[in-house]
Amino acid sequence: MTAEPVWGAAEPYRIRPFRARRAGAGPGALLRAASDSIPPPGLVLLAILSVQVGAGLAKNLFAELSPSAVVFLRIAIGALILVPVARPRLRGLTRRDLAVGAAFGLSLGLMNLSFYEALARLPMGIAVAIEFIGPLTVAVVASRRRLDLLWVALAGAGVILLAPWGGADGADWVGIGFAALAGALWAAYIVLSAATGARFPGSSGLALAMVVATIAVAPVGVASGGADLLRPEILLLGAGVGLLSSVIPYSIELEALRRMPKRVFGILMSLEPAVAAMVGLLVLGEFLEVREWAAIGCVVIASIGATRSG
Repeated sequence: MTAEPVWGAAEPYRIRPFRARRAGAGPGALLRAASDSIPPPGLVLLAILSVQVGAGLAKNLFAELSPSAVVFLRIAIGALILVPVARPRLRGLTRRDLAVGAAFGLSLGLMNLSFYEALARLPMGIAVAIEFIGPLTVAVVASRRRLDLLWVALAGAGVILLAPWGGADGADWVGIGFAALAGALWAAYIVLSAATGARFPGSSGLALAMVVATIAVAPVGVASGGADLLRPEILLLGAGVGLLSSVIPYSIELEALRRMPKRVFGILMSLEPAVAAMVGLLVLGEFLEVREWAAIGCVVIASIGATRSG
């Protein structure tokens, strides 16, 4: 994961609360002139690649910081970038609106925390494939077609293939548990992202969520990271993770969604587990077995099928 991807079933995947932002505001305006020469599918693939390279960079940081400290650094830097750009407007919102936004932020923080804990224990491709079951479940529930039972079965087969039945150590099971938890939180995040986008103007909801997520992960992140969080090289790498995982892909995807159908966008995003596995191989040297590649393929095909039938 992943970025803080705001995936909503109505797209059928990503719904970004800040899509209504003015065309001339934010990082997207800086990339629009260059992106006009790139076909929309190319933009989506660039966004996926950016997210996964950001995850690879974050995983390299685990040698210096705990996963919770890296999550805190990434979300805090993302909030520092987004809040001044979004200039959230909270006046006129009800307590219920604020509660929805806070729940959205809590799901964002816990989702990323769970995913990074999984990433510390599993190869990237496997962690992303298991986590992907969350948005796939939301897409299937929203569709309610009998054919979707096939995609559920295919995804389930993929997860079964990824389980360490051959007597691997318990850390793999812990990693799978964290990845599954991240997927469940991703499903909650999808529902809350749509509710937040409906209640908050512009990008105010996402900005509030980033602040709440930062506060939520701060106790464990600061406690585990300590003074290392203030080292200049760590701050620089954390900024790189935040840019690659959040700011850059958000801007690129907004431009892609402006120029392509949402269903095509969702189908292309279904390639993310496979891209994660390739980045893990090329950047981190994570070699997967044939069984694991087959499992990732099952999840990708299931996601594409659910997107098309949705």
